[in-house]
Amino acid sequence: MAIKITDECINCGACEPECPNTAIYEAAAEWKYKEGTKLSGNVVLPNGNAVDADMAQEPGSDEYYFIVADKCTECKGFHAEPQCAAVCPVDCCVPDDEHQETEEILLAKQQFMHGS
Repeated sequence: MAIKITDECINCGACEPECPNTAIYEAAAEWKYKEGTKLSGNVVLPNGNAVDADMAQEPGSDEYYFIVADKCTECKGFHAEPQCAAVCPVDCCVPDDEHQETEEILLAKQQFMHGS
């Protein structure tokens, strides 16, 4: 499952540079699927959604850092554990029950975004 940032976030920013998928953004920041990935142009995500990887997307939160679930792989394919949770000083990076994915799916998503 993906990781989410709860409203207990203190906006310290420790998590953002740790994300190998560039899935973490500052409050109120627009984001793009292409950022930190090899994605470009019109793509169909592993979940079946068609998106323009180059188009700016609405912020996930305007109050605190947020994680884009479509880009989060829990650091599978990069690290043994989610790096955002490892560095968060207030433990607000937690599993997102609304985006449950198996390790196989997370690794496939990582390969889709970064493939060789």
